Amino acid sequence: MSYKEELSPDEKLKLLFEYVGRIADEKKLDNLLHLMADLGRRLVVADRCTIWIYDKKKNELWTKVAHGIPEIRIPANTGVVGHVISTETEYFTNNAYDDPNFNKEVDKKTGYRTKALLALPLYDNEGSILGAFQAVNKMTEAEAFSEGDISILKMVASYSEKSISNAMLNEEIEKTQKEIIFLMAEIGESRSKETGNHVKRVAEISAVLARLFGMDDDEAELIRMASPMHDIGKVAIPDDILKKPGKLTNEEFDHMKEHTNIGHKLLENSERKIIKASSIIASQHHEKWNGKGYPKGLKEEEIHPYGRISAIADVFDALASPRVYKPAWDHERIKKLFVEEKGQHFDPVMTQLFLDNYDTFVEIIDSYSDI
Repeated sequence: MSYKEELSPDEKLKLLFEYVGRIADEKKLDNLLHLMADLGRRLVVADRCTIWIYDKKKNELWTKVAHGIPEIRIPANTGVVGHVISTETEYFTNNAYDDPNFNKEVDKKTGYRTKALLALPLYDNEGSILGAFQAVNKMTEAEAFSEGDISILKMVASYSEKSISNAMLNEEIEKTQKEIIFLMAEIGESRSKETGNHVKRVAEISAVLARLFGMDDDEAELIRMASPMHDIGKVAIPDDILKKPGKLTNEEFDHMKEHTNIGHKLLENSERKIIKASSIIASQHHEKWNGKGYPKGLKEEEIHPYGRISAIADVFDALASPRVYKPAWDHERIKKLFVEEKGQHFDPVMTQLFLDNYDTFVEIIDSYSDI
């Protein structure tokens, strides 16, 4: 084992300044916990740091962030961390296997050997127990944690607890938004005799195509969550038009086209990024690359990438899935149409990506089949 030196006060201060701003600005829970774990490990010269979150409903402690191991869950009353949670007091031991509070099962699962261990409670904005901050194995020659290490980690925790609480609250808000969006989308589709699986297929197809187009995982996830609202404006279209079994008259079709403007107006005033993206998609998923779409006749890159992606996803699902007025098209016929409409109806680059990965999109259709 290669020992390390304790940090000097100046080095600790410099490290704190390096991390505190990043922790305060970080909104994603996983990234925030990684920052805290890294800062804690470096400050107290530990081999590993873990941020445990207390799941009150399941009475479990879980972590996605633990240096060197995947996500794990343990009962909330086990081990040193469980002791810290139940007593709300900091705790450290420098001989873990002789400590009655130590839980050897985690080491058995991970293959790791714990010698020294330090843990302290974390609190939410209301002062309730949120979880625990844990450091494992001191990497200095003494191989032992001290009261000074607890003081340092308590300082890190005091900087970070509010950020964790806010990040968890934001995740809960986004989760609720996603559930509401899918529910609204399914209600809208049910009026036009579509199933909830249509919006799921469009969502998954849109996300895959976004990644192929070069968007990062966060933006692809945003499109996945926003795209189910593409036809939400149909809630305002009369049944005699929306459910008409035959071809629409020109006047009826003009009325039907208004669902894009209606959807946009329903959603455009929200400050939430998912709803803002939904507004763009609702407005632009019937625009065409050649400028012959609706409602505004936008062309080429005047159309937002979200609109271009959802246009491909929506048309593909409409063709590949059976509807009340038609059977599903065979795949050769579908591919032929997309080849013909490349650079006409659809973005040529996105269309080629779609065709090059066609089997992947077929798998999505099959996975969420209505049959």
